[in-house]
Amino acid sequence: LVTKRPRPPKPQNAITVAVSSRALFNLVEERRIYEEHGLEKYVEYQQNNENVTLKPGPAFYFVKALEHVNARLLELYPEDEERFDIVLMTNNHAQVGVRLINSINHYGLTIERFCMTGGESPIGYLTAYLTNLYLSADSEKVQEAIEAGIASATMFTANKDVAYSDTQLRVAFDGDAVIFSDESEQIVKEQGLDRFFEHEQLNENKPLAQGPLKGFLEDLGKLQKKFYAKNERLNCPIRTYLVTARSAASSGARVLKTLRSWGLEIDEALFLAGAPKGPILVKIRPHIFFDDQMFHIEGAQKLGTIAAHVPYGIAQKFRKS
Repeated sequence: LVTKRPRPPKPQNAITVAVSSRALFNLVEERRIYEEHGLEKYVEYQQNNENVTLKPGPAFYFVKALEHVNARLLELYPEDEERFDIVLMTNNHAQVGVRLINSINHYGLTIERFCMTGGESPIGYLTAYLTNLYLSADSEKVQEAIEAGIASATMFTANKDVAYSDTQLRVAFDGDAVIFSDESEQIVKEQGLDRFFEHEQLNENKPLAQGPLKGFLEDLGKLQKKFYAKNERLNCPIRTYLVTARSAASSGARVLKTLRSWGLEIDEALFLAGAPKGPILVKIRPHIFFDDQMFHIEGAQKLGTIAAHVPYGIAQKFRKS
């Protein structure tokens, strides 16, 4: 069958990004109805408002940027299936599906695969869908997915509206406990900064272990190389940023050598030496910023950055205590 609409790539070839309905759309009012009046009233409300378009949620512009990258890839590699596949992964009931489909079609999003689990946790389906990244507004489900070994983050809406690039996907990552393991962060928390600096300099040539989002950074790097191969480096629609609280002189070399040992390039590396990340992120305007510490997430939110919390590593233990 011939169709102008691009077919979803086969899951084994795709970079699958699973997004919950509350991450993709603003469902704050609907959530309130569910919590205050129960499931039946919630489903009734959604069905009565099937033709009312949902407003964008925190992952919306990230998804739009992924689709722009897909469009560029299809121009350069019409037969290649190594591109993003967006899956709507939600524990909503199927009766709510029509409103979600209507909203997706209203915005012209290409989301063909749905997983609607009717109140059950969708986490078990993430592996079946070969998920590379899972984004949700539900921190408990994200924690469950991280423990299952799936790159995941909890989405938070920015407190200000900002304009995002519609020609370039911009993804900003923290380093420790996001791209890298939390081994160095453990030393900071348990033994202090001086011991951390000493440890990093002694181990400068020993690569850090990988963190939960290393695989997604690799996926972005693979797609960047496809553009470079077509002489599109200067016009590449993907740009990656490392935004870390590390100091460059005291502990930056190990980070850069680790990335080199993995064969990964990062477009911009910003070492802030403990300074707030929010003002730097305002300049970058990423579609998404991943960090493992909630105070960085909150600082980013206040200044208008869409932030995603990665619940991994020792920082979570200290947060709970």
